[in-house]
Amino acid sequence: MNSSQAGSAKLDAPSALVTPVVRYGDLIFVSGQLPRRDGEITARGVVGDQCAVEDARAAAALSAEACLKLAAQAADGENFVVAKITGFVASAPLATHMGAVIDGASEYLLKNLGEEAGRHARSAVGVAALPHNASVEVEMIARIL
Repeated sequence: MNSSQAGSAKLDAPSALVTPVVRYGDLIFVSGQLPRRDGEITARGVVGDQCAVEDARAAAALSAEACLKLAAQAADGENFVVAKITGFVASAPLATHMGAVIDGASEYLLKNLGEEAGRHARSAVGVAALPHNASVEVEMIARIL
């Protein structure tokens, strides 16, 4: 993967005192990205209650896209692979849909990067709430080749 594959959509400014992406040697760490389009959160509330699973899945893909753009910025033209993503899903206490929601992020990465650069380890975690009442948040670790 290189920066030309990351797309051209504009990234939104971070919403807190956070560094969106840092690079240490050949590792890139991308802070959690909410599903934003034109500055607005695209999916809000608890998935399966206020937000449909399919809407949250699309939101996870949007969050992965933002992660990918930030990783490409940090890579500064160098090729990289996605090593791991962690997806957080606003979920009810007994919910089991977290993996299905974060599949949206994984599918986005595989579709846009291919097997070699896009195949990654993953965690999908249910949480009580996320910043700005977002339904999903995705963070990423990538490695420069």
